Amino acid sequence: MAFDFKKEYREFYLSKDSPEIVTVPRVNYIAVRGRGDPNEEGGAYQTAIGVLYAVAYTLKMSYKTDHRIEGFYEYVVPPLEGFWWQAGVRGVDYARKDAFHWISVIRLPDFVTEQDFLWAVETASAKKKLDCSAAEFLTVEEGLCVQMMHLGPYDDEPASVARMDRYLAENGYANDLSDTRLHHEIYLSDARKTPPEKWKTVIRHPIRAL
Repeated sequence: MAFDFKKEYREFYLSKDSPEIVTVPRVNYIAVRGRGDPNEEGGAYQTAIGVLYAVAYTLKMSYKTDHRIEGFYEYVVPPLEGFWWQAGVRGVDYARKDAFHWISVIRLPDFVTEQDFLWAVETASAKKKLDCSAAEFLTVEEGLCVQMMHLGPYDDEPASVARMDRYLAENGYANDLSDTRLHHEIYLSDARKTPPEKWKTVIRHPIRAL
């Protein structure tokens, strides 16, 4: 059976629908950076998603090519994730989507090296006839965080964030959002096929103890 990150690392992907504290280890990602409204039809965000999946599936299917990755095992491509921020805003202002800066990411298995990643970018670009040069090999160690499962449209996320903030205040923690520690979302639903009221999104914020 293929390795499924959501099942093997449930504490990071299948979080509770109430706030909880987690310590997130160092993780490697395929990443594409950009800015602007993610809902813009044919915009930068949608282009970035295409690049991410092109590279991700090239790596997943690498065992059917001449490129051999040491330690490779079959796996399910992890869910889409995103780090979000806006200049001059602490947290996220959902009413100003055009002001978003984002890093869209898909997790990489630990056995994928940067050299394997570069092979996948080149191969995906050639096979898919898609410029994947914007993709980068990104390592993030989030450390101490608060997270919870948000159920419903993305525009309703402020209510879940408020619950997380109250939980922190009641338990001796504070948000630690900064230029390097960012608002993080993990998308467990396919927004193209699932009604908004059933969307599942893990919301994660970096924190510090008071």
